[in-house]
Amino acid sequence: MTRPPTVAQRRLIEAADPVTGRLRGTRAQLDALVERGLAFRHPRPPHDHFLTPAGHRIREAEPEAPAAAEESASPGGGFAARVGGEEDPPVSGATRPREVHSAWQGLLELRRMTNPGGATDRPCGWERTHLVRAAALALEAAGHRPAGPDGDGYRVRATPQPEAVAVYAPDERALLACTATLERAGWQAGAYTEPRTRARYLLASPRRA
Repeated sequence: MTRPPTVAQRRLIEAADPVTGRLRGTRAQLDALVERGLAFRHPRPPHDHFLTPAGHRIREAEPEAPAAAEESASPGGGFAARVGGEEDPPVSGATRPREVHSAWQGLLELRRMTNPGGATDRPCGWERTHLVRAAALALEAAGHRPAGPDGDGYRVRATPQPEAVAVYAPDERALLACTATLERAGWQAGAYTEPRTRARYLLASPRRA
């Protein structure tokens, strides 16, 4: 049985980039994570180290924040995509657009590294295990406004269906715009109406091919 990571190794894992899994540490520390199968060294320069799926599972096993913000909270306490309707949303300062852009570029790089053939036009494994976060990042990176206290904006929510999220928007036009954005980001989305509330929403899931 594989030994659990040491306290120092767990700190490195928790401090990894929340989107790409990129690690920072000494060569000896990173080599030790590679030996345990928790990290891999990218074959291309600058040969950075990234978490493997096993490394991501260790980090995801940490307790997360409750309620709607749970899906958008970064395990390492860093960047968090806006899912809409958070009780305590991050401050939208001048640096927010740069942070969102950087996170989206990091996600595209993760797709390139982990998808067969280096495809960046469809979601990767990380996105399939973090559906709400991934869909929210695609929307925020494209310039859509997340819902605030007034409810005017998009909201991304988990659903009982496997590999599917629900996306709500204030009107039909905004819903169509969200559909176009998600489809460009490699998702498939269809519009539905809730039977009881008659609210319109998208059911979106990552495209496989």
